[in-house]
Amino acid sequence: MTAECEQGLTSAVRGSEAIRDTDENLSLLFGTSTVLFASMAGPAHVLEAANPAFFAAIGGGQRERTGVPLVELMPELTAQGYIGLLDQVYRSGERHVGSDSRVVIGVGEGAREAYFDFTYEARRDAGGNVIGVRMIGVETTQVKHARRLAAEQRALLEQIARQAPLPDVLEGMCRTIEELSPEVIVSVLLADEDGQHLRHGAAPSLPDFYNQAIDGIATGEGVGSCGTAAHRRRNVIVNEIATDPLWDDFRALAGQAGLAACWSTPILARDGRLLGTFAMYHRTPRAPQDTDLALARVFADTAALAIERHHAEQARQAADAREKAARDDLAFLLAASTALAGRLDEKQTLQRLAALSSPALAPLAAVDLVEAGRVHRVATAARTEEARGLLASHTPAHDAEDDAVARVLASGLTEVARRTPTGPGPWRELAVTGYVCVPLLDRGRPFGALTLLSTDGHTFDGHRVALAEELARRAASAARNARQYTQRAALARDLQTGLLLPDLPEIPGAQLAAFYHPAGEGLEIGGDFYDVFPRGDGSWTFILGDVCGRGAMAATTTALVRHTARAVAPLLDDPVDVVKAVDKALNDRYAHQNNGFVTLVYGHLTPATDGLTVHLVRAGHTLPLLLDTDHMVDTIEASGGLLGIGIPPRLTARRFTLRPGESLLLYTDGITECRTTGTEQYGDIRLAKALASTPRRPPAADIVRAVALDVRGFVDGGDVEDDQAALVITADEPVPDPN
Repeated sequence: MTAECEQGLTSAVRGSEAIRDTDENLSLLFGTSTVLFASMAGPAHVLEAANPAFFAAIGGGQRERTGVPLVELMPELTAQGYIGLLDQVYRSGERHVGSDSRVVIGVGEGAREAYFDFTYEARRDAGGNVIGVRMIGVETTQVKHARRLAAEQRALLEQIARQAPLPDVLEGMCRTIEELSPEVIVSVLLADEDGQHLRHGAAPSLPDFYNQAIDGIATGEGVGSCGTAAHRRRNVIVNEIATDPLWDDFRALAGQAGLAACWSTPILARDGRLLGTFAMYHRTPRAPQDTDLALARVFADTAALAIERHHAEQARQAADAREKAARDDLAFLLAASTALAGRLDEKQTLQRLAALSSPALAPLAAVDLVEAGRVHRVATAARTEEARGLLASHTPAHDAEDDAVARVLASGLTEVARRTPTGPGPWRELAVTGYVCVPLLDRGRPFGALTLLSTDGHTFDGHRVALAEELARRAASAARNARQYTQRAALARDLQTGLLLPDLPEIPGAQLAAFYHPAGEGLEIGGDFYDVFPRGDGSWTFILGDVCGRGAMAATTTALVRHTARAVAPLLDDPVDVVKAVDKALNDRYAHQNNGFVTLVYGHLTPATDGLTVHLVRAGHTLPLLLDTDHMVDTIEASGGLLGIGIPPRLTARRFTLRPGESLLLYTDGITECRTTGTEQYGDIRLAKALASTPRRPPAADIVRAVALDVRGFVDGGDVEDDQAALVITADEPVPDPN
């Protein structure tokens, strides 16, 4: 017996050593990776091995030790529940997967907030006994922070694109950053034209006396953080104002304002000119982290764009004013540009070009377009119908050397003459005395021409020719945009039509209704989708979801999800298995690239004597809403993670009965997250109220109509930033037995 015990003990020791060697090898493998790895032993979770990325993530320094319990290295984990999770995995032997989990690392002023995707899994000896826990993870803090930054920056860029006033843009930027980092106070100073002084731009959270005191400070060495940064043309980091010599002249002012640290970034134009400074203040001494510096770079660049756009707009307005005073023709160009830009059809744009040209630039105007190697006259303009008819009846030859249009199409250069055009044409009948033929160019290649004809002593001077060329340039750009818009809209429409159901099927004992509203002008394929189809056994499948992103990738991903679901639904009775098959298809397809994720609600619908039996799964999607017969609205709870992210989703199916007169509403977050012209979101509460506002026991179509009208009224005609889709399933009232 003793020998057997000794032999068993020896085997166990060898098994433990083998496990330890394996973990050390894993540690070495992960050593140069951004993946975090740690191996812990025993119920105390003694850290046996870890890679440098793990130690760097937890703070390094005194924490870079092994052979001690993890709680001794990171006592802050206990209150956050992570030591408890380790205990649970050690006791149960079951793996735990965390996604985008928040962890506060460190204590006091040195603490930092971080996010991780991680897995805790049990370590076992040769006999299968749990001897410890192994952790593998990836820090997602920067990704999460970058996404938040990108969203806020996109909103600011949209403001800039809409030419919002510069003070509004800068103040909004300051408030945005202060919301992202509550401990930060932001200030933007604008450089004078000579670049020697800085003026107040925006600082909504700094005291007025402070803003007034630094308004107009000179740029130079030792003039605080901002004046010095403007002078050096590089970042100036002052971690402690109270001791830094750069703040000698402003230390008392900073103390009065309660400021202890200031990091300033120069705002530079693309040509290197100083535009201003972007400063981040703190009320306690502090050194910047990498995320702080990234934040400063991103928003300094955004401020540069806004300021340059503002300067460009000011210059344009000044130029417009000078030109308007010098010649009345500027008004014509501006009006013509507006008229041309409003046309989204190429032929209509060119017809508008002819109408704008006559009689403003010449008595007669014609526009010719090259299509399939031939010249077609697509538009004419004249004072009389007779003259217009004569001009329209003439079609220039594409390759005739004696035709002005042919020469201009070949050379791409404007041709001007104070004589009748060469080549055949109704010149005598129209009494033509001269002409200007201007090419319409697309990326330097002529695709058409504008011909202006003078009569009755009308002549072309250099200014009028230049005006015609400018008008033709703008018209060519508008025509090209119109052509691209038409092609893109047609493609998007055709693809979207192929991805959505043309008609919902008829299901015994059920009513179905749906709506889909694309974001913007519908020029890109959206990621929202829905589908309803039979399973072949008397039950039906319904699905509604949202694919991350837009365009061709979203279209192919939507098709993959729908077709996978349609393929496996008849074969698998459990909705969880179907959704897992969809997740596998997504991950298999994008194994070597990150193409976003998918959220959805998937379920099976079976007609029953007491209504409709519903068996559904929710994978990271918005919660379905149930409108019961008492006209109360409630959510259908079902937990489940995102699909297509490489981490197996933990899915829980929910089964319930939809009683006659009850309705189930599935919807995408484009509805609840749409906004008014301000910042208010539509939200879950308003959606529930819209659902409850319908008449009692409403048909499915009435529910869809009520929700769509309420959302439309909320955005008040504004553009929505995300696609909107909804699907309503209503259980019919039982049909009375005629007997």
